[in-house]
Amino acid sequence: MTSDTPTTPDEPKPGPRPGPGQGSGADRGISRKTLLRAAVAAGTAVPLLATGGVALARDAARSSDGRTLTPTPYCDDGDDLTPDQMEGPYFKPNSPLRTNLVTPGTPGTPLTVSGYVFGRNCVPLSGVLLDFWQADDNGDYDMAGYTFRGHQFTDATGAFALKTIVPGLYPGRTRHIHVKVQAPGEPILTTQLYFPGEPRNSTDMIFDPALLMNVRGAGGGKEGTFDFVLNVDGDTGPTDPPTDPPTDPPGGTWTSGHAYTSGDRVTYGGRSYRCLQAHTSMAGWEPPNVPALWQPES
Repeated sequence: MTSDTPTTPDEPKPGPRPGPGQGSGADRGISRKTLLRAAVAAGTAVPLLATGGVALARDAARSSDGRTLTPTPYCDDGDDLTPDQMEGPYFKPNSPLRTNLVTPGTPGTPLTVSGYVFGRNCVPLSGVLLDFWQADDNGDYDMAGYTFRGHQFTDATGAFALKTIVPGLYPGRTRHIHVKVQAPGEPILTTQLYFPGEPRNSTDMIFDPALLMNVRGAGGGKEGTFDFVLNVDGDTGPTDPPTDPPTDPPGGTWTSGHAYTSGDRVTYGGRSYRCLQAHTSMAGWEPPNVPALWQPES
């Protein structure tokens, strides 16, 4: 990790939520996604909670007075895991490891996106890879370099934070940010994040209200929050330092699409590397490119 490691983002005050097993589906309260979908279907404005924002996944594990509740079977925004969406034509592998996508003089409205990544059992997930990419202020994607592209990992509390700008409008689409999310050794979730109150939300055929961020003004910029919920149990994560296996780990040449575990050793480009975090490899994550995943041994 770099000095950019995100700190725990501020949390909104959670609203009332019953404990597991309390009440029927009709009296458990309205979930975030059910509320959003109903509003979109009715053509009305997206309703917000009394706190001024939609419920986040972190609220599922807390009562109205802040006490921790027994985790529900699915620690999500109320009824679903974070849905996936199409990758689109502009994804590029091998993005740089960074949490700040803005360089001095970059035009656009400053935006900070922060939140947590949870497992379905309400446990925050550390070491989760988040790879973000988006359009610039003019709605253009950089295909020659890596402007507004970067990946990072959640910290020990499952938190992430991204500094960027509000993306410009791309023809035919509403404002959005692309992201790939992968817990160590688990499948990749590819999805998009959206902004509330955008006129094109109602005409974008891909837009999903379940993927709306909470967004508020912050000085001359904006702050967005979103909690991802992955279809995994929150009992896995990297060890620091990695634990040596009792026997020699499997070796061989690094390959894409292979499920590596902490301690595995590979060769690539004539060098030996040791796996630091369990993950499923993909093009662009070759050992020299991702020091958070691979440590050179020679």
